Amino acid sequence: MLQGLTLIFFCQLLGEALVRLLGVPFPGPVAGMVILLAGLVVSGGPPESLRRAGTGLLTYLPLFFVPAGVGLITHGARLRTDGIPILLAIVSSTLLTMLVVGWLVARFAPAQGAGDE
Repeated sequence: MLQGLTLIFFCQLLGEALVRLLGVPFPGPVAGMVILLAGLVVSGGPPESLRRAGTGLLTYLPLFFVPAGVGLITHGARLRTDGIPILLAIVSSTLLTMLVVGWLVARFAPAQGAGDE
């Protein structure tokens, strides 16, 4: 598991360094995830140590919702005044994202059952 965590953190560090070196306005951890994904695609999948580390991290995923709950409590007055526009922005951007991803999958994914006949 330690090797898997080391690989995850190394990819994050590499992504952060690459973003800062190139000066692009892009989150370093996201660049690190892209680097990790590219490595996984090239290697054919995650090694067992990375799989164990990822599964272990998923058990703590609910902790990431604590800051969101604190934000809701802290910014309650703002949500009362601007809640409807915020809700409309969230719903419309989610629907637009779902439509674009659905269109992209339909456009670029191979047809199911095309070679079965």
